[in-house]
Amino acid sequence: MTAELVRGQNHPLPQTRLEIRVSAGHPIVAGVTLGDEQGTVRGAEWVAHPAAPQLPGIDVPKQAAADHRLAVDLGAMPEDVHRVNVLLALPAGVGGPTRFGAMPAPFIAATGLDGTEVASYTITDLDSESAVVALELYRRQGAWKVRAVGQGYAGGLAAMLQDQGLSEAVELAARINDAVAQGMARSVAQPPPRPEGEGRVRTATAGGSGPMGEPATAPQQAPAGTAAGGAPGSGGPGPGGSGSGGSVNYQHPSRRTSAPPTPPPAAPPAQPGQPAQPVAGDASGWTMDERLYNQVWGMFEDLARTTAAYRSAVDFADSRMEKELDGVLSDPRTRFGPAADSARAEARTKHTALVEQARAALDRDLVQLAAEAEVVEPALPPAFARWDSPVWQAYQVPMEIPMALRLGELHLPERRELRIPMLVRLPLERGLWIDSGRDALSDAAMVDSGELRRLAADTAVAHAARLLAVYPAGEFTVHVIDPAGSAAGSLAPLLSSGVLREPPASGAQGVSAMLAGLTRRVDLVQMAVRSGATDALPPDLDIAEQLLIVNDFPHGFDDRAVTQLRYLADEGPSVGVHLMMVADRQDAQVYGPVLDPLWRSLLRVTPVPDDHLADPWVGHAWTYEPSLVPAGSQVVEQVLAQVVRARQAYGR
Repeated sequence: MTAELVRGQNHPLPQTRLEIRVSAGHPIVAGVTLGDEQGTVRGAEWVAHPAAPQLPGIDVPKQAAADHRLAVDLGAMPEDVHRVNVLLALPAGVGGPTRFGAMPAPFIAATGLDGTEVASYTITDLDSESAVVALELYRRQGAWKVRAVGQGYAGGLAAMLQDQGLSEAVELAARINDAVAQGMARSVAQPPPRPEGEGRVRTATAGGSGPMGEPATAPQQAPAGTAAGGAPGSGGPGPGGSGSGGSVNYQHPSRRTSAPPTPPPAAPPAQPGQPAQPVAGDASGWTMDERLYNQVWGMFEDLARTTAAYRSAVDFADSRMEKELDGVLSDPRTRFGPAADSARAEARTKHTALVEQARAALDRDLVQLAAEAEVVEPALPPAFARWDSPVWQAYQVPMEIPMALRLGELHLPERRELRIPMLVRLPLERGLWIDSGRDALSDAAMVDSGELRRLAADTAVAHAARLLAVYPAGEFTVHVIDPAGSAAGSLAPLLSSGVLREPPASGAQGVSAMLAGLTRRVDLVQMAVRSGATDALPPDLDIAEQLLIVNDFPHGFDDRAVTQLRYLADEGPSVGVHLMMVADRQDAQVYGPVLDPLWRSLLRVTPVPDDHLADPWVGHAWTYEPSLVPAGSQVVEQVLAQVVRARQAYGR
């Protein structure tokens, strides 16, 4: 599990071979210094930087970039090295930002060689600093730990190196800046940059823990939900690379490799003094769908970063005003009178100016993101699109499984009308829990319990219909458990279309039979896969992906049924059996903590807007809105009718 560090916090390192990943909104320099027991850097040969990128156990990038990967092998460190400091600095004389306060908060993470995050840290509260010690890896009693430092230096690299005891700090800082400037001058020209504060990292990711079902590394991520996802770009190294000069590898492991990806569409030239016009599909990828997926993740990450920068700037303005006001009040001589009033007014004026400056930067970025959303949303394929999108009018049953599925939309309070599609990767790696509990939802005050349960069932049906629509004919099967028949109205589209191959299970006997059948399928497929005998599966076994919708849990479930349900949630996704529960967690309290692992294994979504999706990348709480069918629309019935016709045509 990733440790999300705050300044000064440390965390043990389970392994000595690491990768340090850095993400920022603008090109920065990344380096490493080695220190002895007192933290002193004994000489320039103890500094890894673009002009000398390799030391024993250290490999750093050779030039400035918005994203970096640094290779670290702590087991290869000399015996007299006890501290390894990861440094970030803004390149001098290349026309970019001159202080960290003018760009999004940098994100840094220590990961294993397999990409698993060990610890991460978002470096906030920077202002005039142009260099910062981000992380410290240090040795204690033979074991290594990581500490979030975040110590900034307004004097830049020279001041940072001097603080670490390096006598030739000024000369080495000049050498590093020269190497970076020469490297950027030799590099191939990049596309026109976005406005300041709008850096983007778009990485093709595979499902995980962010709001969009993606890892929350920087994030991949992001991305929204996102992130999911998150989060979930261009400008960083590909998987397995340690430098910063290459392009991101967007290749999905199961996708073709015989031809290079098609180039994204070119943006129309921008008017002088205006940002470039957004274009749908301007991210990299093998197909338009993959480019759009990466673009959505880029939008999620951009919104997360620019909002984090704004909130950080407001927090800084608040803390500085409080400090200045405390200084006035702490001295009895300045507590009252014209001088005190003037000092208070000056502090508030500075605060207002800082907040207005931050808001102006945020608004500029939000306008660009809103323009991008306006061109991206109409271009999304059915798997990514809203139910009211015109793309459904030309819907045809697909021949291939899409890479992701839309579960809803994500937004932040700074601009609620800017919605980012929440995409999760397919096949689903986690089940879904549609929360019908009134007490846990922030926007459920005006909805009674009965209506909320109906909305939760409607949400489940909408998600199930979309899954049926985006899978090839016959490759996805839906089962329903509705013990008391309370979801009959919501299930009408599935029942009337005939996409359900068996009626919803009801009563204790029906629940038991349904769970027994799916448990048997999981057992048989697992044994066949482990023994390499998949051709020996029974001919009557449905090998399609399976989705079990459980309505109104735990009504109609005994202890044995609950155990089977937990087994399906844990083991089912690996062999194509997925779970979608419509439940109020409070109703299941009778089972005590035995169901806690079940709830934690599911992705919680809601039938009404709710700000429950936490973003561990930058700490946002994203508001989730479900993807529901517009009132009076027949789009689901029309789509499901085509699914049934395709099944009949293919004999499935």
